[in-house]
Amino acid sequence: MGKRRHHREGISCVTNGGKTTLANNLQKRLPNCSVISQDDFFKPQSEIEIDENGFLQYDVLEALNMEKMMSAISCWMENPRHSVISTDWGNAEETPILIIEGFLLFNYKPLATIWNRSYFLTIPYEECKRRRSTRVYNPPDPPGYLDGHVWPMYLKHRREMEENVTWEIVYLDGMKSEEDLFSQVYEDIMQELAKQKCKYCAIKVDGRGVK
Repeated sequence: MGKRRHHREGISCVTNGGKTTLANNLQKRLPNCSVISQDDFFKPQSEIEIDENGFLQYDVLEALNMEKMMSAISCWMENPRHSVISTDWGNAEETPILIIEGFLLFNYKPLATIWNRSYFLTIPYEECKRRRSTRVYNPPDPPGYLDGHVWPMYLKHRREMEENVTWEIVYLDGMKSEEDLFSQVYEDIMQELAKQKCKYCAIKVDGRGVK
């Protein structure tokens, strides 16, 4: 069986940074595109640790069932959902695309080798605080949760990411409009797909006639 051709994008950021909105907008416009959200893999509340301040430790990798998430990604890679069955490998638009969005993607080492492109949205503290205040969570945020857990964990994990990541991450300004962010990433992905198409064609031509 020949090697399956597909494309995998990672979109990460602090809470309420716009990753889910961007992923959903891309899914609507990109052909053969699926989305896996890290938020769908939180463990039950009964398994979430509580710190000395009484804060549930949701913003850490240990709060997530990452093995289950990796299994979902592997299943997609084996049989990409919504993929178009085609023998025309020169058509970049028919490449199945997987967008994985979450707040702790680039800190999880088993994911390090899968990315074709990686994006990280940034917003300042005050904007994060404003956006989070408009959201309803289950369980609800207790007083001081953003300052006592969420933001410190974001700063810690971002620092670790920047110290340890060995591949290119494209940083995006999360204060831009949804339309501007979509256009920037959409164009970037389409250019990357075109490069992959040219690389495949070059390999196919070079291989002709080889004994």
